[in-house]
Amino acid sequence: MAHIQSRFFRRNRISQEIPTGPMADISFLLIIFFMVTTVFVVYRGFPVDLPTAEKIDAFHGKRNVVNIWISPQGRIMVDEFDTRLPLVGNIINAKLAINPRIVVLVKSDRNTPYSMISGVIEELKKASALRVSFIARAEK
Repeated sequence: MAHIQSRFFRRNRISQEIPTGPMADISFLLIIFFMVTTVFVVYRGFPVDLPTAEKIDAFHGKRNVVNIWISPQGRIMVDEFDTRLPLVGNIINAKLAINPRIVVLVKSDRNTPYSMISGVIEELKKASALRVSFIARAEK
């Protein structure tokens, strides 16, 4: 029996490639989406009326910084989170365990009672925070 060859060829091959043509379009749309919907976090501490100083050295490192705000009413914030005075040392101690190069910036209102500032300083001593800076405005 002879093998008869037909004119019709059957294609059984399935493409094993992933089409990459629209990949650039999709990635471009994702980049635009994330750029539009991203929210940049700015430290939102409560407003303080800083005391003036004759000479101020600028501090520009933001990666190793912990901000502490002290209001005249006795409110204390550590990096956007309200806290009480006895917990400040524990929070700073935990942050120092993660990053020992942390600099603590204390921002207090000019009308804040010194007892509050002194209490924060004592808590920072208990936490062994050696790098502490007090923020002030330049004298005009």
